[in-house]
Amino acid sequence: MANTIRGEIEVNLAGKNYPLCLTLGALAELETEFGSDDLIEVIERFQKGRIKTDDIITILWAGLKGGGSNLTKEDVAAIKIEGGIKSYIEIIAKLFSTTFNTES
Repeated sequence: MANTIRGEIEVNLAGKNYPLCLTLGALAELETEFGSDDLIEVIERFQKGRIKTDDIITILWAGLKGGGSNLTKEDVAAIKIEGGIKSYIEIIAKLFSTTFNTES
């Protein structure tokens, strides 16, 4: 079970439950992947509502990695979930809000 106090959420991807957590290492990887100078730049990017499908893959991958999964970005890209793109966006929003302890 996910511990939201530690910034974890649990999601069902392709019929399997996974913990997601944006650890410091996962956040650092997001900065690198997005070519950002700092974490604030990453956050501002998504607050503006600008997100690419590759961003979704990268965020999910980082969250899965932070949660202890060894799935690759290619594995994440191949995952199908019920609800399609809307569900992916909702997962990312919940992950960020839990990570930074904001209201969902």
